[in-house]
Amino acid sequence: MKKNYLDIIDPIHDFIRVYEHELSIIDSPIFQRLRRIKQLSGAHLTYPAAQHTRFEHSLGVMHITSQAGHALLEKDILKSDYIEILRLAGLLHDIGHGPFSHLFEEIIQQKKISHEDFGKKIILKSEIGDNLSKNGFDKKLITEIAFGESKYQFMNEIVSGALSADMMDYLLRDGYFTGAEHAKIDHKRITQSLDVYKKKLALERSALYSFESMMHSRYQMFKAVYFHKTVRAAEVMLIEALRLSDDEFGFTSFNLDEFVKLTDEYVLSTLISSKSSELKRARQFAIDYQNRKLLKCVFESILTGRTNLKKTRTVELRTEISKKSKVDENEIFVDSSVTPSIPLAPSKNESKSIILITSENGKSSAKEMSISEIPVVSAISGFMNILRIYTHDKNRKKVEIAAKSILGDLK
Repeated sequence: MKKNYLDIIDPIHDFIRVYEHELSIIDSPIFQRLRRIKQLSGAHLTYPAAQHTRFEHSLGVMHITSQAGHALLEKDILKSDYIEILRLAGLLHDIGHGPFSHLFEEIIQQKKISHEDFGKKIILKSEIGDNLSKNGFDKKLITEIAFGESKYQFMNEIVSGALSADMMDYLLRDGYFTGAEHAKIDHKRITQSLDVYKKKLALERSALYSFESMMHSRYQMFKAVYFHKTVRAAEVMLIEALRLSDDEFGFTSFNLDEFVKLTDEYVLSTLISSKSSELKRARQFAIDYQNRKLLKCVFESILTGRTNLKKTRTVELRTEISKKSKVDENEIFVDSSVTPSIPLAPSKNESKSIILITSENGKSSAKEMSISEIPVVSAISGFMNILRIYTHDKNRKKVEIAAKSILGDLK
């Protein structure tokens, strides 16, 4: 009897089962492109094994959405037909990511575009959408669930949000490949404990400790890995190279045919091989990045609570430090790394509560608990914001003295 599936060996989930119609999407050139986009952009220069890509992460998200779907199926909340829709939404949730993942996002945000805009366009207007339709799937519904815009709020939340398959896979995967011990989470306990209340995703109260642990793991991963000062040094260089070269290469143009060519290596090789005098600085940043000749961090301050340094303020700081140090502004980089301590809901608003289900004597009751009522989670709520000043090694002392003089008492 012919199998209609393939089992892919994965270090995080052991085996990920992929069905024929999913395989035809995975084997498409647009999806295969994700093999050439690192999940953690420049982190491999600090954590050498962090070479994993958006490709295997997407498979992992599909796998966990499937587990969540089956848990809800067993509770008669979800029909089996919707598990496949959830799987496809999880598989395609990152299809619109550009080179260097979230770094590219920092560039395209200036043009009011996001990777989700590219993702929607790819699913609806490329061979992937044609493939979905051919296999009898509603590509519009899959797009809406993948990007948190469907009428089925709990399905949106399974893909992205505080209880999402996306976060569970990236924490497990990033922790494994960086070697960071912070990201050990009990994702199976969480997925098995999922429920739905008033069309919103809920969690059995007995799994609250696992949820607390996951939120704490995410917080620690941002501090130890995602916002690590050397990781950000590499990423600041990449951002600057992309910013300086965008007009020349149109990296952020909204042209689908051009966009799908963009991978980490394509962008780096394009910059390094460029002969344009206009791109001299961008080319040097790309070469230095490739050779791990990184910028030096001369000042760091962890801003507490809900402080969020505005872009205009970072530009002002750059000018002030330049004047005081007598070092060219172009040699000074102000990096304000910001993320909400609690993941955003699919609506892109901060998650403020979680619905907990308690079962006693065969009866269930639901309570919407404010995040502020969960001690471990409340302690880290708000924004994580780390302000750093970087410069080239030759300017290190001058910029450090100026930065400390201007920012020494910053809280």
